[in-house]
Amino acid sequence: MTKATPAGRSTALDAVTLVSLTWGDPDDVRRPLALLLHGFPDTAHTWRHLGPALAAAGYRVVAPFTRGYAPSGLPADGSFHVPALMDDALGLHAALAGDDRAVLVGHDWGAITGNGIAASEANPFGAIVSLAVPPFAAMNPRRDDLTRWLRIMPRQAGMSWYTLYNQLPRLPERGFDRLVAHLWRRWSPGYDATEDLAHLAAALPDDAHCAAALGYYRAQARVRQLPARYRPLARDWVAPPRVPLLYLQGEDDGCLDARWATRIGERLPTGSRVGVVERAGHFLQLERPDVVNSLVLEYLDERVEASR
Repeated sequence: MTKATPAGRSTALDAVTLVSLTWGDPDDVRRPLALLLHGFPDTAHTWRHLGPALAAAGYRVVAPFTRGYAPSGLPADGSFHVPALMDDALGLHAALAGDDRAVLVGHDWGAITGNGIAASEANPFGAIVSLAVPPFAAMNPRRDDLTRWLRIMPRQAGMSWYTLYNQLPRLPERGFDRLVAHLWRRWSPGYDATEDLAHLAAALPDDAHCAAALGYYRAQARVRQLPARYRPLARDWVAPPRVPLLYLQGEDDGCLDARWATRIGERLPTGSRVGVVERAGHFLQLERPDVVNSLVLEYLDERVEASR
């Protein structure tokens, strides 16, 4: 697959300056904005397949290195809470003159951010796509599917060990390289992550940046430290989405049990789509870019038609 070389762009927001990879002219407001948000342990380079595909389809594509990942800055307010990530996405939409044609695609923490925006009255995006992490509200148990939920939870608890490990002081930083290499192997079995780990090493070059990436996990348990400017978004990131979205997950995902995808469709707003991508793990946009690109573009075309 041919990969177009992305350009770069710097955007100064109130609390942080974000540097983005771009495909297509980000200032050409005749084109709808596509904002692509990466997760952990990953970088904006995760969109090296989807970015060019969206640009070829007529979008101006902006994929930021999220706060704490170089060459973006460390946030002045020190917040890595999800409402802060949501505020950054909303700030980029405004700074880039986005409108209601704009789309947001997120993977992992980017998906958590997108899911929160899908639940917020502040949402300015016309379409939202989430990869690998569904809305948390859709994962909650219900009386009518409690048995299915209970069948998933033991395996999921074992898969989620790293979320507790990342709460430890200093130890995750000391073994960071081994940790992230292990997660890539377990989360996407058989995928060669050599290129992605090199990009990650460049984005997290020292202890401060590694601590920032781990801070995404540590911040959520420290709600009282959420800065006041983000509090209007505080409940949205765990609330049910208000708007339709596309949710995709890899069949062999070693981070989040793929069975979640089989039980959330009926809980999403009308017009949503759920898909499980065969022969793909957690980083499905890299493992099966042909399939993911096709599903994303097809869904975005559906949303455009529905808005007419």
